[in-house]
Parts: sequence; C-alpha cells; structure tokens
Amino acid sequence: MNVILLIACIGMITGFFIILSLSPMEFTDSVFKNILNKPRSIKEEINEITKRKKVSYFRREVIEVQSILKLTGREGWFPMICAVSLFLFAIGSGIAIVLGNFFSAPVLGIGFMLLPFWYVRLTQTHFKRDIAAELETALSIITTAYLRNEDIVTAVEENIDYLNPPVLSVFKGFVYRIKMINPDIAAGLEEMKVQLENAVFREWCDALIACQIDRNLKTTLTPIVSKLSDMRVVNGELENMVFEPRKEFISMQLLVVGNIPLLYFLNKDWYNALMHTPLGQIILAICFAAIFISAAFVIKLTQPIEYRR
Repeated sequence: MNVILLIACIGMITGFFIILSLSPMEFTDSVFKNILNKPRSIKEEINEITKRKKVSYFRREVIEVQSILKLTGREGWFPMICAVSLFLFAIGSGIAIVLGNFFSAPVLGIGFMLLPFWYVRLTQTHFKRDIAAELETALSIITTAYLRNEDIVTAVEENIDYLNPPVLSVFKGFVYRIKMINPDIAAGLEEMKVQLENAVFREWCDALIACQIDRNLKTTLTPIVSKLSDMRVVNGELENMVFEPRKEFISMQLLVVGNIPLLYFLNKDWYNALMHTPLGQIILAICFAAIFISAAFVIKLTQPIEYRR
C-alpha cells in the first residue's frame, strides 16, 4: 500500500511540474536561493558577522560548497548539485516510506540530501592537495631563477613551460598584465596572490613585493617555499594515520546497515520487532541519524592540514 501511495505521489508531483511548465533545475535553484537569501534583520546579520550567532548547519554547508565550486572553476555545477540533492532527499524519504518507518523519513531524507555537498567537500581536499603539489614545484623553480637574475618577470618567463594548470594560468596572467597592461610589478603581485587559495603562496607574493623595495630580502623566499614541502610531509603522515580509523569507520557503518537484513535470517521475531513496532522504528531512526552525523564529523576531521600565518 505504501508503495502505491508513493507512486501516486510521484505522479502527482510530476504532473504539477508539467502543468506549471517548470523544470526541476529551475525549481531547485529557486529553493536554494530562497534559503540563502531569505530576509534577515540587521541584528541577525551583525551577530553572524561577529560570530555571536552561528549560521545554521545546512546554510553553512551550501555557502561553503558555493565557495569551493567558485575556487575550482565549477560554479555552473551548483544548480545541478542542488537538483541532485533534492532528488536524493526524495529517494531517502521514499525508502523510509516504503519500509513503513515514518520516523526515519526526515533522517534519511536530510542525510541523503547532504551527500552531494559532502562529495564536493571531498573533491576540494584532492584539489587543494594537487594545487599545493604544483605550487611546490612552480615556486621552487621560479624562486631559484629569481635569486639568480633578480627579475621576477624574467624568472617566470624562463619557467613558464614547466608549469601546469591551474598555476600556469595565474603566472601567465601575471606576465601578460606586466607586459601589456600595467608594468607595476607590486600591483601585479597583489592581484596575483588572491587568485589561489593558499596561505604559503600569498606569503610568497608578499615577500616578493617586499623584494621590489629591498633586494636583500630575497633570502626569505626559499624558507617560505620550503613550508610547502613540510606541509606535504605532514599531510602524508596524517593520511597514513587516519587511513585505518577511516577504514574501521566504513566497516562499522556497513555492519550496522547489514545487520538489518541479517536479522531476517537469524531471528524473524527480532526483525519484525525492529521493523514493525514503534520502538524498533525509533531505534532504526536513531541508528541512521548516528551514521550521518558520524560521517559528517569524519569528513570534517580528516581534511588535510593547511598552513596558517
């Protein structure tokens, strides 16, 4: 009966979209824009800026995903991610309804809805790691050339063929700006340093700006570049340390979920008590909530370490 009602609900929602000539992408984009841009009082905005009041978890996740997509040049993905998120919300709620467990409907719905946002955060980890690796090579060879000729434009031009995206586009833009738009090197470095979200790169650019005034400060560049190597070593050790706990976490989650169908074969009375009694359904909802909450903490705690000035 629940399956029939769910199919009827899906058909009714599809009919509304057809009658209103509304595409799923437009609907999801409007929903998420309304969440992000809902009217707030001046007091609430001041409290959020001064961190007296925390932004809601969901709103914080959406804002962070937007910034990650902008940083990685994938801003056009946001409407699609929102659409997938709402689709997964419907799937999660539908699974709970089919199981007849209405206590789990909001838990599975919200948990499934957050999966695309958590995926984007995981891709950010790999993106930042790749950026740091490419920066380590680029800054090392450019710094070596600069120490020899004391001309940053020439140093970049000599090594431009050895650079890879996205670092390549940043340094190419710097050279073109100096040669064709504005020869002010300090201003060019100021503009360049905000194009990559990396604290060591920004410190390196600040040191180069100082070198334009006093060339004797060029000796500070090499220790700055070595910080990238230190962070790579630290993150490599951290990855080895968290590999086993992460594997154990995934195993435990699979065991928790796998025990549900296993009960059907071991003891049908226990299975019926878990699936068809209010107390058992509440316990299942609590287990699902624990899975999603622990997954959020694992993603947060296993992010790579970044250098902060």
